[in-house]
Amino acid sequence: MNSFRLYLLGLLVLFGAYVALEYYRPKPLDWRPTLSNADKIPYGTYALYDVLPQLLGTTEVTSVRLPVYNQFFGEEDPDRDAENTAEPEHLEGKEDSSEVVVPPKARAELPPLPQRPATYLFINTGFEASRLEQAALLAFAAAGNDVFIAAERLDKPWLDTLGVRLLDIDSAAVPGLRPPDSVRVQFVAPGLAGAALRLPAGSATGRLALRASQPGTPLATDAQGRAVLLRLHRGRGHVYVCTVPLAFANYFVLPPRQRQFALAALSYLPTGRPVWWDEYQKQGRLGEQSVLRVLLAHESLRIAYYLLWATAVLFIFIEARRRQRIIPILKPLPNTTLLFTRTVAGLYQQGSNHQRIAEKKVALFLDYLRTRFQEPAPDLGDEAFRERLSQKAGLPRPRVEELIRLINFALTAPTVTDQELLRLSRAIHDFKREST
Repeated sequence: MNSFRLYLLGLLVLFGAYVALEYYRPKPLDWRPTLSNADKIPYGTYALYDVLPQLLGTTEVTSVRLPVYNQFFGEEDPDRDAENTAEPEHLEGKEDSSEVVVPPKARAELPPLPQRPATYLFINTGFEASRLEQAALLAFAAAGNDVFIAAERLDKPWLDTLGVRLLDIDSAAVPGLRPPDSVRVQFVAPGLAGAALRLPAGSATGRLALRASQPGTPLATDAQGRAVLLRLHRGRGHVYVCTVPLAFANYFVLPPRQRQFALAALSYLPTGRPVWWDEYQKQGRLGEQSVLRVLLAHESLRIAYYLLWATAVLFIFIEARRRQRIIPILKPLPNTTLLFTRTVAGLYQQGSNHQRIAEKKVALFLDYLRTRFQEPAPDLGDEAFRERLSQKAGLPRPRVEELIRLINFALTAPTVTDQELLRLSRAIHDFKREST
């Protein structure tokens, strides 16, 4: 009894040590590109959001958890449906459209924009905007505000509205050459030559190009001169489009030698204005995001939901007790004759002397002669038997003589090697195959 207690105590100690080891073990680094201002992982934007007030000279940096339309007008966007996020009708078939033309109905639905100058900042892995949101953003910029969008995946209708084309650098790759592991991005302005940055090639696959007669200024390009940051003039304001959002992540903002690109890109924005930092397209709305939030928000629906679960658990418990135990299926016994034969043959083959295997093969061959050629008592030394066997098998006499010689050797030799057994086996096989 005492020894059992010692074993139990030892198991408890080992279990406690394992739990402590797992608890205090460093967590693996999370490399997901969330670009969220709440994440301190390498590809979060906590560091940039923290220094944004000092960088833009303002104390009004607000994290926005609403869609663009709601942020501007405080109401739901009537066009924010999946079927309405497709390319607008006025842009279909027009590759060089540079201005968004808001239909009269949509223009009537668009309330007046806020009059106070501000900056709307989007740093996401992807950017999407409905028809009214596109019109609202352009009207917001035309009123003297700035919109800065950094995203690797950009909505095509939005780019068509801006008069910008998204280039795929894979289509410009030289056949036969290995693609580069990294991409160098740099500013066009000579004074910002030291703000160049090298990014992983997989996170910088988009390039921008202006359509014909579209006014705009490339601010940053890659080594081949293809734009990764554009400034587009809209009325009294600007719209900035960047295709390397990871340049604004913690991994590239915290090191002093790498942060210059992000700081230089944001230095084009005016200072002293309120800044709206979009988190809606990354974290969603603020508050409860569960699909059951409507049920849990009302007391009657909440009680009904809990009663449903309680009834389901009670039903499962009662049904499990009443159900008959499953009758096991008995599998038929397998036929192991072939396996036994292979095992016995393997035992014979393990030794270096194969005389017993040769004797058995000769015995099987003599039985074949009895059943196939009606030779009940074959005498291998009888000349008449050899002539008769040659005629019955339809083979020349020398072939029969050679086979009988190999058989006599196998029966009289003290040892039979691998090569001798193989020759005997091939001779018997060829005799059976070629005999008529």
